[in-house]
Amino acid sequence: MTFALVMGSAAWISGAIGLAGLVQSTAGFAMVRRFVAQPTPAPGYRPPVTILKPLYGHEPLLEQALATACSQNYPEYQIVFGVTRSRDPALAVVHRLQTRFPHADIAVVVNADQHGQNRKVSNLMNMLQAAKHDVIVIADSDIHALPDYLDRLVAALEQPRVGLVTTLYTGWPVSARVVPQLGAAQINYGFLPSVLFGRALGRQDCLGATMALNRATLGRIGGFEALVPHLADDNVLGRKVRELGLHVQLASAVPSTTVPEETIGALFRHELRWARTIRRLAPAGFAASALQYSLGWAALAAALAGSAWGLVLFGGVWAVRSALARGIDTALRRQGSAPVGLRAPIWLLPLRDLLSLIVMASSYFGRHVEWRGHDLIADSGRPLSPATLGLEEAVNPR
Repeated sequence: MTFALVMGSAAWISGAIGLAGLVQSTAGFAMVRRFVAQPTPAPGYRPPVTILKPLYGHEPLLEQALATACSQNYPEYQIVFGVTRSRDPALAVVHRLQTRFPHADIAVVVNADQHGQNRKVSNLMNMLQAAKHDVIVIADSDIHALPDYLDRLVAALEQPRVGLVTTLYTGWPVSARVVPQLGAAQINYGFLPSVLFGRALGRQDCLGATMALNRATLGRIGGFEALVPHLADDNVLGRKVRELGLHVQLASAVPSTTVPEETIGALFRHELRWARTIRRLAPAGFAASALQYSLGWAALAAALAGSAWGLVLFGGVWAVRSALARGIDTALRRQGSAPVGLRAPIWLLPLRDLLSLIVMASSYFGRHVEWRGHDLIADSGRPLSPATLGLEEAVNPR
């Protein structure tokens, strides 16, 4: 077999994968549009809610994100902010919020007690002692939520046989620079439709940015104590709830999460941590997700073909993917289910797909991930041990 024949065959295979990925992307867009357009029934009963917000240091747009938790159109709810250090910079932000929202029921827990390897879950254990209500919402510090966020969570939680509620989320780039836009594009045009695609195939993943459940359900799975030995605590929480015979429901709320990375190195390390964790938890699904990066495969086909058909394929895939991306933006804005940030420029989409494929390939060369300067081992859902971790801090990736 000649070299030219090998290159030509590889080009056709890459092109075919790109076209298959385009079909998947089109289906994903249709699912996003249908999901955000569905009517959301108001909860029949609006019980009081406690929101647990674990904090760690100062983050970009932190006050803006936390303020959305203080601005909910919900009759009775409490917010518990928790830190492990009395000098944590996040406390200054919380104090400003207490001044801005004097009528908000805000509790602050400063507790350095360590209950296990996962410090985020350990923080939640300390915070739970201050929680007043039986409906518990666990939300990341970088979540930007619309005023009906709690209503949508409670409406989903009161559905029959639902034990845990989670949400999709979009990316809110911290600035209009290229790197934050790249990070947001992966969340908005990759992660969001792929989650809906997975649920159409029967998956019930728990997405850790928002998790809502009743205190009784938390007790039935063993409390937060059952999650401490795990790095991927959100995945374990979802699995334990399903083992009770209950469903993990996707609420109609679609908040945004801050994309703070401003350098390509920081974004690569973040996404590599994410990729290696998902690969360990769901290896088959992770490998299949390479299909969605149709522009990356089309670019590879064009490079291997070295002829006009490759360029035509690449241009066509780019045009369709651009239309799908703008369609997702429009659907989210029109329905009003998410505060969509700056839109990723169309010219970034090929770079986004190529970066995603590089991250995926890199995820197979090791299990180590970096979090806040610490070296971790990606969790497979089994309990962690100090010897396995080789460090003193473990928290789950966003």
